[in-house]
Amino acid sequence: MVRDLLIRGMLAGVVASLLAFGVAKIYGEPQVDRAIAFEGRHARADASAQAPADAQISAQQHQHGDEALVSRKVQSTAGLLTAVAVYGAAMGGLFALAFAFLYGRVGDLSPRLLALLLAIATFVAIYYVPSLKYPASPPAVGEPDTIAYRTGLFFLMILISLGGLVFAVAASRRLAPRYGSLSAMLIGAGLFAAVVVIAQLVLPDINEVPADFPAIVLWKFRMASLAIQVLMWATLGLMFGWLAERVLGGRRAVVRPKLSSA
Repeated sequence: MVRDLLIRGMLAGVVASLLAFGVAKIYGEPQVDRAIAFEGRHARADASAQAPADAQISAQQHQHGDEALVSRKVQSTAGLLTAVAVYGAAMGGLFALAFAFLYGRVGDLSPRLLALLLAIATFVAIYYVPSLKYPASPPAVGEPDTIAYRTGLFFLMILISLGGLVFAVAASRRLAPRYGSLSAMLIGAGLFAAVVVIAQLVLPDINEVPADFPAIVLWKFRMASLAIQVLMWATLGLMFGWLAERVLGGRRAVVRPKLSSA
């Protein structure tokens, strides 16, 4: 059964990634092009402000040393499609494994409902919470020397968010027999929120947006990034839930109580 769910999870992830590619191509790539144009204008302005000899050397270095290994056209078409397809298949496979682990362990939930709830929780933990602290940024936003540092902080925020989610779910399950399912769920949500708030306050802030960078470009880029993630996880949750229900025969997971010893 796990193998069948894994295959269907990867399939759902690829389909979700194709839809996400359409959004990225239509709404995200124009903002990337505008950000690259902004970066190019700044580079030319800096070069023109230098002495003529230094400007010529700088232009030559920019021409020969900063050439991309992959052209912008390939990056925005085949490269983007390949990246989102690989990402979607990987996330779909991990999603299926998480579903297989949780099915029957978190209450009397149908496959569709469990898949939808898991998709919402994963979207919140992997994308939404980390982006509140370190939102997505287009080219020309951020210093080149801090890329590794910023990337490390972003992944650290993801790990903290996922760890907080696992802790909240485990606590909710443990408290459910004593306080009831609804109260235990609310307590778990509060614990997750507490972990997130502490992480948001402790981790360092990053503000490397140029003062003259167009605010509308930054806003549209981040909205496109949000739309891509929402569409991808919604499609993955809905489609995988439908496929998983076919594998599981539409039956609901029944959690059997443990028999207490006399």
